[in-house]
Amino acid sequence: MRSELYFQSSPWWILVCLAAGAAYAFALYQHRKDWDKRIQYALAALRFVAVSVICFLLINPLVRSVTTSTEKPKVVLAIDNSESMTAAGREQLTQTLNALDQVRQQLADQGVEVAVQTLGDSTVNGDLNQVKFTQRSTNLSDLLNNIRSNYEGRNLTDVVLVSDGITNQGVSPTFGRYNFGIHTLGVGDTIPKRDIQIRDAVANRLAYLGNQFPVQVDVASYGFQGKSATVVLRQNGRELSRQTVNFNRAETFQSVNFQATATQKGVQHLVAEITPQSGEFTTRNNRRDVYIDVIDGKEKILLLALAPHPDIKAIRSIIEKNQNYELDIRILNAGNADIPDKVYDLVILHQLPDNGNLGLPTVQRVLAKTTPVLFIVGNQTSVQALNAVNPVMQISASGGQLDKVAGRFNADFRQLNLDANKLGLLERMPPVSVPFGDYQLKPASQVVVWQQVGSVKTSKPLLALNLTGPRKAAILAGEGLWEWRLEEFAQTDKQEIIDELLQKVMQLISVKEDRRKLRVYPSRNEFLTGEKVALETEMYNDIYERLYDRPVRLEITSEKAITRTFTYTPTEANSRFEVSNLPDGVYKFRATASLNGKTETANGEFIVRELQLEALNTTADHLLLRQLSQQTGGKFYNTATLASLATDLQNRKPTGRLTSSEQLNELINLRWLFFLILALAGIEWGLRKYFGGY
Repeated sequence: MRSELYFQSSPWWILVCLAAGAAYAFALYQHRKDWDKRIQYALAALRFVAVSVICFLLINPLVRSVTTSTEKPKVVLAIDNSESMTAAGREQLTQTLNALDQVRQQLADQGVEVAVQTLGDSTVNGDLNQVKFTQRSTNLSDLLNNIRSNYEGRNLTDVVLVSDGITNQGVSPTFGRYNFGIHTLGVGDTIPKRDIQIRDAVANRLAYLGNQFPVQVDVASYGFQGKSATVVLRQNGRELSRQTVNFNRAETFQSVNFQATATQKGVQHLVAEITPQSGEFTTRNNRRDVYIDVIDGKEKILLLALAPHPDIKAIRSIIEKNQNYELDIRILNAGNADIPDKVYDLVILHQLPDNGNLGLPTVQRVLAKTTPVLFIVGNQTSVQALNAVNPVMQISASGGQLDKVAGRFNADFRQLNLDANKLGLLERMPPVSVPFGDYQLKPASQVVVWQQVGSVKTSKPLLALNLTGPRKAAILAGEGLWEWRLEEFAQTDKQEIIDELLQKVMQLISVKEDRRKLRVYPSRNEFLTGEKVALETEMYNDIYERLYDRPVRLEITSEKAITRTFTYTPTEANSRFEVSNLPDGVYKFRATASLNGKTETANGEFIVRELQLEALNTTADHLLLRQLSQQTGGKFYNTATLASLATDLQNRKPTGRLTSSEQLNELINLRWLFFLILALAGIEWGLRKYFGGY
């Protein structure tokens, strides 16, 4: 360590400090004639030094300390601990790990720090045979990026990547940029194995009760030319269908299509399997799981219109984009309409109530229930009757006159996740016809789109809604929606922005409000085997204030009717409960809790899915490892050349890196100066007392 002294004022002040010390000593000891001269000079010297040091500290000098250290070179052994690494046998892998242990020891003897890191950003400090090759996926790019991040700014010179080169997640590591050399050690067999596998099983995530849905199974084979196998589709152990596939070439890929029927409500678990063949390398990839969410019917919408209109076709196109909707369109005929006897989730009234009151009885019958309503105003709408039946706004029309306006999205509307930048398109749309007059929002109503006349921004709503009260409702105060959709297509070659706006408004007013006081739901619908299943818990009192610290009993039941029971207490700091070690399958859960003297219940289901990524490809890819080493200035090794790895790393002569740190402190903060002054004063006082001084 090297230290230097810096002054915040002129160094000439040192002379003043010395003069002060000398003056103090002279004034104190010049009159003592009864002491020996040597004693007198010694005491004067002690006082001189003590006073000079104290005065010197008063000018507040600084001490600059520079510390230089040598940082040892570092090498990281990055081990791919995925399941595919054991495909060639654990014995060969153990031999490789033992050889790596010797390399690690040789490098440590040469003064090189060696660390071990595996997938998942975990480290290994002991024997490498402690590494468990249980990772269900391989992301080498993520492994190398974690090393780069963890050792940023440190003297990392080389990384030794031990892998079979098989990646099934993330981007290829060859696309990354690394500031260290990567030496790769290839393990595994690069010769393709004789194998039959189901690459994928694809089906719609959603199906409706009683409907048929397709399941496509992709089958690949290698080395079974002239053979055949059977693909079977099962549900709960019951065979639904089977088909035979023939392998005409040494390497084949083909798709098999099944048709299944949705017979039960809820998540259904189907299994596609292919019969094992003699000589297969592994049968782990002969099965794939398929999960279908079967729902009981679609959300029903009634579109009731006064007369045919181009807007009706536009609304129909918007609604039919969503497969969860079932639309009935009825046009009034002499004031009547044959409305199906259904319970609707949303009613759309186009130009109703009308000026002639032709559809008044039908409208009254529809509005007798508290079904959510979307009113679309047209030139035949009776504004007075509309004001009487809608909870959104009051329109004071002037003699049936119409106005032409464009739309301007209300950026302050936060109920929906809408892109304000995209909805700037509304200002470039053709004007729609709206009643001319004053518009006044009713309490709790919110504006989604304002009216804009040319470039003039107005405070009149064009599209508004109200989510309070017994009936949720929205009003689109103009007709001409069909022109908007055509113009959007002309400008963007798509019909997405206007459609998304109307779809989300309809979803918002038709969604059923959840008034349950106990809500337990999974953080997501699907989890992977080995992951923790996280369940969120919400509890409320009678006025729907959040409650905590009430015990919850949770029952989780698997497809095999095996039930696990848990009891937990959510708190304000942690309302999540996690369950580990659930095998793959569909699980139903039931949660109960006593709230306000009543037992509240919440039900649901989730999926635990097994992704057999490591079984899909068991052929080592040493070409990728060679390319990675070549790009980063490293070298490729295999089990036969592993012995030269330590020698090559030593020959690269990784050197330690000198690092220096600088520290600037006030001299008065040095503790030894305090003890120096104390010692000088103490010695002087002791000598004075000893020689009879006062």
